[in-house]
Amino acid sequence: MTKTIIGLMFSLAIIVLLQCVDPSTCFELPTPRDTRRGGAVTTKRVAAPRRMSSTYSAQRLEPADLSPMEHQQQQQAPPEFSVTEYTAVEKPTATSGGSATISDEVLNLVKTIVGAGILSFPAAVGKCGNHPSILFPVSILMVGVGVAAGYMYSLIGRVCCYKQASSFQEAWSKTMGQKTRILPTFSVLALSFITILAYSMVLGDTTQMLLRSVGLVSVHRTTALLGVTATTLLPLCMLKDLSSLTPFSFVGLMGTLYTILGMGIRLFTKSYATGGKFAADVGATTFGSIGSKGLWSLSTLPLICTITSGYVAHFTAPKFYKELKNNTMERFNKVVTRSFAISAVASLASTWLGFLTFGAGSLGLVLNNYSAKDSLMSLSRLAIAISLGSGYPLCFSGVRDGILDIANVREKDRTNGLLNKITVGILSFVTFFAVLVKDFGLVMALSGATFGNAVMFVFPSLMFRKAVKQMDAPNKRL
Repeated sequence: MTKTIIGLMFSLAIIVLLQCVDPSTCFELPTPRDTRRGGAVTTKRVAAPRRMSSTYSAQRLEPADLSPMEHQQQQQAPPEFSVTEYTAVEKPTATSGGSATISDEVLNLVKTIVGAGILSFPAAVGKCGNHPSILFPVSILMVGVGVAAGYMYSLIGRVCCYKQASSFQEAWSKTMGQKTRILPTFSVLALSFITILAYSMVLGDTTQMLLRSVGLVSVHRTTALLGVTATTLLPLCMLKDLSSLTPFSFVGLMGTLYTILGMGIRLFTKSYATGGKFAADVGATTFGSIGSKGLWSLSTLPLICTITSGYVAHFTAPKFYKELKNNTMERFNKVVTRSFAISAVASLASTWLGFLTFGAGSLGLVLNNYSAKDSLMSLSRLAIAISLGSGYPLCFSGVRDGILDIANVREKDRTNGLLNKITVGILSFVTFFAVLVKDFGLVMALSGATFGNAVMFVFPSLMFRKAVKQMDAPNKRL
């Protein structure tokens, strides 16, 4: 039965991927002639001949050569032109964009979307039901949210194309106005803050489990979190040049994929089933009778919010559009569809493998369900810890810069001393909440329910609607 369910899961994932490869089947939107060519909208005046007159020769007669009656008839007649007369028309041209290929963009966008957040999905499902049959409607829900998220990501690219915007805030300012720019700025800042809070929580949990795997079983989670913050996170966040950390971001994607692979191996080998190798360490997994009917409850709302948080990356859309080589909308949509399809497959795999292994007993961070004696999953924890540790200062700098932007602190006033003080203050504040809050799944649901939904669905819709209204009447379709 388990093999059949897993087979159906991967079949569904493959179908989703194949359906999303062609952008015309997923995210094709009505576009003007300019965005069919792609790129940022600019105009070039070119000469286009009008139809040749059937009344006049190659040169029109001057009024002096006409009788008064003929002159009046010419004035009343619709203007006609000779074959040598031209009129100027508007024709869009496209900018070339950056230097990144489609493959580069897909890899980087998947790396941005897929993270530790997908490890909270099994617990969110477990709060709705405790029977494997619930996974089928949940999969449909996850794919639906992924399609909607990709659609909105593409909308932002179209707004940037038409308005020649290079950032999320700039796209908002050019459509909704400068006065309300604080809304997307604060939302992205809050979303980044919740992200580093989640990072700190995961690092505290994984560090504790890693120490237990080497025999230090008495180390408390708070001690582990404070230790990794003081020895690793603080020095990294103090760095002013983060370019040296960029290569490590690829480790994050590999760590997530390795984790999914390890989860699959442990499921198929039944290591955590009754009588399994590690069952005694975590307790036997039991399933109940609540299946798809469990979705008809209020518990579905946290599930939807958690799923939403797994696709949030929309404030990066302008950056990816700008850096894409030959950034036509057709090419950008290929990046979007492939990236979100791969992300959906990774989310489905994590959800199915985690829930089928631990059922409704899945913890907010499913890695915490695995035994500290499990060397395979200990390597996964190490990979995730390295990934989050290297990505932490990149996200942290966004929070710090966002606070300074809202406070209207000029670039020349952002001295090293000021940056260091703010870094210590923010990191202390984040660590304090990471010690108090232990439910990783709750944080992800909160992220998706609030600022995640705003950045993913509300803001793109408002910007696109406003951009359409601002267009000239002949080009009313964006």
